[in-house]
Amino acid sequence: MLSAKSLFQEILDNDESFRLFCSIAASGESQGGWENGRIAALVPASERDLAPKVARHGADEDKHGRIFNALMKKRGLQPVEVPRDTDYTMLLEKHGIGLAHGRLKRDEPLSVRDIVTYLAHSRVTEQRASEQMDLLRKHFAGDAVIGRAVKMISADEDNHLAYCHEELLRFAYAGHGRDIQRILRECALEEIRVYRDVSLAVMAHMGRILSWPKAKAAALAAGIHAVYAYERLGGWRRMVSLTMPERRDALGGPPATTVEFA
Repeated sequence: MLSAKSLFQEILDNDESFRLFCSIAASGESQGGWENGRIAALVPASERDLAPKVARHGADEDKHGRIFNALMKKRGLQPVEVPRDTDYTMLLEKHGIGLAHGRLKRDEPLSVRDIVTYLAHSRVTEQRASEQMDLLRKHFAGDAVIGRAVKMISADEDNHLAYCHEELLRFAYAGHGRDIQRILRECALEEIRVYRDVSLAVMAHMGRILSWPKAKAAALAAGIHAVYAYERLGGWRRMVSLTMPERRDALGGPPATTVEFA
């Protein structure tokens, strides 16, 4: 019987599939770290109080990338090149989600509108990250190989999501509410398409590595399409609501010390 736990356990137990999984995750987290670092450096003067939180966000993402690389190193594995069709962050940028890298490479302050756009896009993608890590934490928090990493990263992703909610509500109260809702909706509808395509690509690569029979591969693909259909029909709305989080100022402190996994 196919289940999220059995599927991931199969990926975890094979060196090549585990290496691909960790390489994809490490690459995405590292790119997120760079993006947030550049945004923190370019925050406009009127929003300088936000810069340390954006920097903290970036430091967390960098930490996650190091954790995934350390998990590979612990098993004597080296990262592999990430297939382009599995590069979630690159494909998001290609589809206009997030601030363009060309813009971030210029040493020109961002506008308040840029910051609102960044936070709205982050609110959508951090929803996805939080849900994925919550699923892994549910099934693998006690795992001897990845348990500590899963719990640490999951807690960080929850903090990132809380931070996005709080800051977007602050901007909404300041008069940016309509822009925020428009950007959230556009981003969510695009993200669910990218997530579907990346999920199909990742499962195709994993299927080749693990020699999945055609019936299994077809069942997994059908499941991915079913998730997309649900999200397209209305599931995307969970990504655009804004609620003041129970934990306020979630990124207000210094980054947590990285736990050694190697």
